[in-house]
Amino acid sequence: MMETKNLTFSYDKKQEKKVLDDITLQIPEGKITTFLGANGGGKSTLFQLMTKNLVPSHGQIALLGQNIERMSQKDFAKRVAAVHQYNQMAADITVEKLISYGRTPHLSMFGGMGKADYEQVEWAMEATNTLQLRSNEVAKLSGGQRQRVFIAMALAQRTDILFLDEPTTYLDIRYQIELLEMICRLNKELGITMVMVLHDMNHAVYYSDEIIGLKDGKVFVQGVADEVVTPECIEELYGIRLEVGQLEARKIVMTVR
Repeated sequence: MMETKNLTFSYDKKQEKKVLDDITLQIPEGKITTFLGANGGGKSTLFQLMTKNLVPSHGQIALLGQNIERMSQKDFAKRVAAVHQYNQMAADITVEKLISYGRTPHLSMFGGMGKADYEQVEWAMEATNTLQLRSNEVAKLSGGQRQRVFIAMALAQRTDILFLDEPTTYLDIRYQIELLEMICRLNKELGITMVMVLHDMNHAVYYSDEIIGLKDGKVFVQGVADEVVTPECIEELYGIRLEVGQLEARKIVMTVR
């Protein structure tokens, strides 16, 4: 279980300009949780804090009761994997080589990959349908293929928690749906706890178990996706009132009016 307690993050500690203010929440184990909210609401900052890329001004983030600030990066990476919105790589790196970097936290300082590590890389490629791309250069892949490769690298870490920062950004609708369906499949088959940042409310409702809505650096709402997405909630989070209908027993947000 991952949770935050009285979490505050200020980008100017002297003036206490708070980006996040007194956030306390729990991420449900084995579920897909999505952060929603307007730009500047704190989604990405919370993501960066929970993946050890930023340090809170106050409060703590706990993983199985242990403050992640006190965990080494290597120990943290054995438990939590993250796919960030922007990823850098060598221009000529192949798919298989990039995915193999996911095994880094499990290797000794001077030891190379062993049989078990290669098996994990093979499994990650199978799970993300990237086996046929193994010899391709990542830089030459389509956007959707590239995202699957980065998710495969994260899966190769064999962690119980996977963070995904706006995984559908810049993808056309076909690859968005394929990627989100893959994420749901991996969650169900492997029981991995997934935490995503999304902008599309309908994607969040359809592909999430739980939604956390952030507004002005605070948690405005948290709960089951179908229950918390209402016209009133949308208006509070985004400053615009949109109707919410029903489609095949699931809610749908009317994003035109």
